[in-house]
Amino acid sequence: MDAIELLETRASNGKLTEPAPDDATLTAIVDAALRAPDHGAMRPWKILTLRGEALERLGGVLRAALQRRDPAIGEDQLDREGRKPLRAPLMLIVAATPSPRPGVPEIEQVLSAGALVHGILLGLHARGFAGMWRTGDAAYDPSVKLELGLRAEDHIVAFLYCGTEAQPAPSFDRPGAIDLMTPWP
Repeated sequence: MDAIELLETRASNGKLTEPAPDDATLTAIVDAALRAPDHGAMRPWKILTLRGEALERLGGVLRAALQRRDPAIGEDQLDREGRKPLRAPLMLIVAATPSPRPGVPEIEQVLSAGALVHGILLGLHARGFAGMWRTGDAAYDPSVKLELGLRAEDHIVAFLYCGTEAQPAPSFDRPGAIDLMTPWP
């Protein structure tokens, strides 16, 4: 598959199952994605990998954080929050870990982490896997960041669910270049 076909056929899929990429395949995918644009070679990224029991522990972290944010929330919603990490056999948490540097604004470091996530999604697709990029309130919760070993000022840019498609990704109309590109006079 050439690069354009890869871009045209990649789709987010929230219905994922085993197998997930093994460690060697995941390493190859991430190594390729690390070619993401990175102004100043800051490497402002951290990637946490979670499988098995780690996914269950993260569920407890997410559940506790939601209960702190909303003490009146119902048990059903807390249970749903705690099950989120179990949506796929592998989760990557990608964080931007910006550092102050003249000429390299923080936003560029965060965007670099986002480009890294997109590269991982493309790599998953190229190797026959699928992924779903999520965030949500937990990604912005300082207590979740601290539980994950991140700093409060770090940015969780993706809870990236990875695995094999359990069913085809839903299709929907996407805008075309003609809809978005405007010549500047």
